[in-house]
Amino acid sequence: MPTPAPSATPNTSSDPHIPAPAPRPSGTDGPGPGRRDPWLLAVVLFVGYSIVSVGRYRQLGQRSWDLGIFEQVIRSYAHLQAPIADLKGPGFNILGDHFSPVTALLAPLYRLFPSPVTLLLAQAALFALSAVPVTRAAAGLLGRRRGLALGVAYGLSWGLQQAVDFDFHEICFAVPLIAFSLEALLARRWRAALCWALPLVLVKEDLGLTLAVIAGVVALRARRDSPRAAGYAIGVAVFGVVAVAVTLLLVIPSFNTSGAYDYWDKVSESDGGGPFDGIDTKLRTLGWLLIPTSGLLALRSPILLVALPTLGWRFVSGYPAYWGTDWHYSAVLMPVVTLALVDALVILRRSTRAWLRSYVHHLPAAVAAASLALTTSLPLSAVTEGEIYRKPARVSAIERLLAGIPDGASVEANIAPISRLTSRCRVFWITNTRGINPDFIALDNSRKRYQDVEAYARALHPDARYAVTGTAYGVVLLERADRRAGQGGA
Repeated sequence: MPTPAPSATPNTSSDPHIPAPAPRPSGTDGPGPGRRDPWLLAVVLFVGYSIVSVGRYRQLGQRSWDLGIFEQVIRSYAHLQAPIADLKGPGFNILGDHFSPVTALLAPLYRLFPSPVTLLLAQAALFALSAVPVTRAAAGLLGRRRGLALGVAYGLSWGLQQAVDFDFHEICFAVPLIAFSLEALLARRWRAALCWALPLVLVKEDLGLTLAVIAGVVALRARRDSPRAAGYAIGVAVFGVVAVAVTLLLVIPSFNTSGAYDYWDKVSESDGGGPFDGIDTKLRTLGWLLIPTSGLLALRSPILLVALPTLGWRFVSGYPAYWGTDWHYSAVLMPVVTLALVDALVILRRSTRAWLRSYVHHLPAAVAAASLALTTSLPLSAVTEGEIYRKPARVSAIERLLAGIPDGASVEANIAPISRLTSRCRVFWITNTRGINPDFIALDNSRKRYQDVEAYARALHPDARYAVTGTAYGVVLLERADRRAGQGGA
């Protein structure tokens, strides 16, 4: 019979997925520097994330309208108004699109500092904060050095870096909530694990299913030593499922002008292969999710089940943008995979197989090294480049052009001008003013898509006339003629 390794801790539970409480690992400091490591790492990550996201903003590098939409919503909350996002359509209540009332928490901060940069810095802070529970949990179970290595690997994970590089999104609230919840779960603090996860239903409509799976894992782990906690967890799981159903079928449709949930179409869009559409892309995403972040060892922990709801709706969808590793969609998976790895390392370090114990011993350093190596081709590599710290002359010229639009004016715009206007103007998406003739049209025509911008404006608004008032590096500003005439007469 093989003899367990001398350092192994006996498992008093008959369930191999429930690690027994372990003595304090070697390498973990007491109340000294070790306890500051997670917070120091979070500060460093915040600085790096901020440089990337604010640097992209300063260079007018937004890739979507999301930052503008969220600024309109939070600006409404800050003035105690309904969360209207005119970019989605004049007077459109954002609760009819995605159910994310949690963004109202940023309203007081935005009221003090009304700028899209406020949103970007808040997102950077929330992502950086999530590294605290991840690092703390890893250090508490594996030792200070391995915990810090896994904290670095997490902070540099590709999912977080891609999210930082993609404007602003409400999932920045979900990432720390999931991280704190799973930290509590690993510490067998069942009530805290459930309480940290409960607010997920206010972050986005699909995250109620993530709450349900977290509660299911709590019930699995707590069923032997705390049947009452397991019972509560089952109740929370049911609540999560019901919350998703109510939100999708009742709440969102009640705010949506069409009386439905618009994103059902994303599931039905398909080339005929259903879940097998884009299978190569989906497999690559799974590879990125499991190999550099955990060396496949996360598969040994039931905590990885928490990733299934997010992967499920993304992969079942026929919308190709959901399948890959771009944008912000994988950020919520990063704390799940990293803490599943921590859990697996705790379980497997007691293995009777010497090669597996050796793999477990060296894996934290390996995933940290992988994250550092991959960062050379990921967004955080920009912090080593001087360009990220400079505002190009092109951007300054465009900002001077847009500064000619008075506060409170209505503007129809495409992506580039949006983020410079939503803090002080009523901004509509180009072609989606629904009969409103805006005061101005701000059009990024740097790629010469529109040969005659005034003719294009006439096509958009046949009963109004617009004239070009200025251009800067391909951005064209047009003003409604009757408005100019009225100002001249005044």
